[in-house]
Amino acid sequence: MVRRPFAPGKKGKRRTKQLSEYGRELREKQNLKIWYNLREQQFKNYVKAVLAKKGSADNLPLDLMKKLEYRMDNVVFRMGFATSRIAARQLVSHNNFLVNGKAVNLPSYQIGKGDTIAVAPRKMKNTYFTKLQQTIKNYKAPAWVTIDPEKMEGKKVGDVTMEELQPVAEIGIVFEFYAR
Repeated sequence: MVRRPFAPGKKGKRRTKQLSEYGRELREKQNLKIWYNLREQQFKNYVKAVLAKKGSADNLPLDLMKKLEYRMDNVVFRMGFATSRIAARQLVSHNNFLVNGKAVNLPSYQIGKGDTIAVAPRKMKNTYFTKLQQTIKNYKAPAWVTIDPEKMEGKKVGDVTMEELQPVAEIGIVFEFYAR
């Protein structure tokens, strides 16, 4: 029996179709949007805000990645307080964290340098956080974040770099998609 690399029939060979430029741009945009668990309008606003600073910004892809990485839900995920970005978004929405001592329940809240994120004291008795306290001791956080597993808090101490991120999409192509 001979295995051919295409489907049977007259039209089987046509299936290997190349993506158009628009299709490639759309796929890259969707990959990045899904990776950070954002809706279309949220993602579009981030890209438009970065593109508006085009003249003053040195590195547009890095600026976009910083905006996405410094979202409250993503920082909670990076600190190891959640197993996924979706879980982090839910934890933030349910008012489980304090930023500099104030309750924040907006997943899109931008974390600044030196901001401290801590689990709310009233939530520390929750079984999720009691189990997390043991597992977070072995967690290795990114270089721009420090974690104190005993107090269940973390602090943003530096800036993220592109080498550290390794984005899932080509950021330049995403800008081309929105530049239409």
